[in-house]
Amino acid sequence: MLYKNGYIFVDGQFVHGSFRVENGKFTEILDSVPEEAGTDLAGAYVIPGLIDVHNHGNSGADFSDGDYAGLVTMARYLAQNGITSFAPASMTLPYEVLEKAFATAAKLKEEKPAGCARIMGIQMEGPFFSEKKKGAQNGAYLRTPDFAAFKQLFDSCGGLVTIADLAPELPGAAEFTEKASEICTVSVAHTDASYEDAKATFDAGATHLTHLFNAMPSIHHRKPGVIGAASENEQVQAELICDGLHVHPSSVRMAFRLFPGRIVLVSDALRCCGMPDGEYELGGQMATLQGGIAKLADGTIAGAATNLYEGMKNAVRFGISKEEAILSATLHPAKALGCQQEVGSIAPGKRADFVVCDEELNRIQVWIAGEQV
Repeated sequence: MLYKNGYIFVDGQFVHGSFRVENGKFTEILDSVPEEAGTDLAGAYVIPGLIDVHNHGNSGADFSDGDYAGLVTMARYLAQNGITSFAPASMTLPYEVLEKAFATAAKLKEEKPAGCARIMGIQMEGPFFSEKKKGAQNGAYLRTPDFAAFKQLFDSCGGLVTIADLAPELPGAAEFTEKASEICTVSVAHTDASYEDAKATFDAGATHLTHLFNAMPSIHHRKPGVIGAASENEQVQAELICDGLHVHPSSVRMAFRLFPGRIVLVSDALRCCGMPDGEYELGGQMATLQGGIAKLADGTIAGAATNLYEGMKNAVRFGISKEEAILSATLHPAKALGCQQEVGSIAPGKRADFVVCDEELNRIQVWIAGEQV
């Protein structure tokens, strides 16, 4: 199938041209408009399908519920909103609860139901976190890094865990990182670590920072901490929530300067995403959604209620270039999950996941593997 006369996002820029899709994959990208018959995009813009590496839920469903129907509901909502691939994120919960949830992800990856975003991994957010910076994680289930327990969970879902989170100041964090980084991305998260502890973990192989600025010490000129250690290590990508509530627009702009070409936009969305204000369960605790932000009873900010596509548009609204915002919601997250050879950009051989939109990135159509959602 030929799609022609559009502005195609290729290699970090928009090019007026066309592209072909066969058997669910991009086969050719053209900087011209052939006269042959095809779908006329009429000057619309085409970007890769978005990839959310940190998404807990939406539409009343949460990945940690371990409910397959709920996960399908999540994946369908994501697809409808231009997020064509994702890695559902777990919470700090007992290992047996995590194993059940991970099994649903493995099933969704295998079955690939029509009209649903594709599972490209799992982000294991917890339980290897600091009590001081646990945020909305349930402190009752916090654990010290345990590679044997992690490996059992990893194997139980066929190696689908692609990002494993931990706090560098915990005993055994560096040793865990050395082992786990051989089989997945290790991310620093929910931490009160010093610069020295954080640097040791990055030196041991961690290459990711979960929701930059949130659940970690702020930057201090004498205590650069986790953010300083991550920023100066060019192997580290940093997640950023762009709902306009978790991170101030000025700090969003700062993040893109601190991590040039290394920002991964994420939603950190909860089951309340796409839902009305009210009370919602989160990892065994209750959170109240009001005015677009979810909080625990003690006022702690929980996850978000905004999807990644809106977050990408927010980033542009906050002053980030359209091109960099798109890369941060497509190719950069694909690299974090290790699937950049399969998705994340419009290129021959990659899965034909794309969004047709207008110049302001408002969605018109969403396609997954060459099929319109």
